[in-house]
Amino acid sequence: MRLKRPEYKRARIEIVPMIDTIFFLLVFFMIASLAMIRQDGLPVSLPRAEQGQRRLEARVTITIDQQGRTYLGRRPVSMAELAQRLRARKSQEPGVTAVINADERILWSRGIAVMDEVKKAGIARLAIAVRPTRSGLQ
Repeated sequence: MRLKRPEYKRARIEIVPMIDTIFFLLVFFMIASLAMIRQDGLPVSLPRAEQGQRRLEARVTITIDQQGRTYLGRRPVSMAELAQRLRARKSQEPGVTAVINADERILWSRGIAVMDEVKKAGIARLAIAVRPTRSGLQ
């Protein structure tokens, strides 16, 4: 009597579920990294410009809203308090950059006054936040 030998299947790795899992992780981390971007200032309608830089390292954000109110980070401040806090930040981080995040409809006399306070505080690096135009930032 002859008995049939059972056929052994060769082990193989199913790669499609692994690709699905890797793709899911990739998308998850991309979306999670977008949520981790820290925005110090308040949302305002920025003016447009063709030239600019994307990131600055150590920075302090000063926001001027449409009504001309001034904020340091997200806190409202007076001009005297702004100068005092900027001096304190400058003593903690000597290479700090001040970023002015001003609404495009403000009177720029207010913007100039804020720039003057930044310079009085001893902060040498100053940037003005803008929106990129259609051609984008280079």
